[in-house]
Amino acid sequence: MPLYGYELIDGDCKICGGKFELRRPVDRPGLTECPLCRKPVRKVIGQIHTPKLLKPVSPAEARSAGFKIYQKRDRGVYERL
Repeated sequence: MPLYGYELIDGDCKICGGKFELRRPVDRPGLTECPLCRKPVRKVIGQIHTPKLLKPVSPAEARSAGFKIYQKRDRGVYERL
């Protein structure tokens, strides 16, 4: 399930701190009010988290994952390894 960030539209709140994050299914509609203080909220676009590739993938690892390996031979010509 994705993680959605929300912030209060007006003012601040001691209960929720003015902003919060919540895991919700994709098919559910967005929140219109804070579940704690019942004040109106809006969805905030947050950072996108992607996995980091720490080392290059070897051809053997790529083959074991089900990928086909090609190597460039000439201008625009690739040969399958």
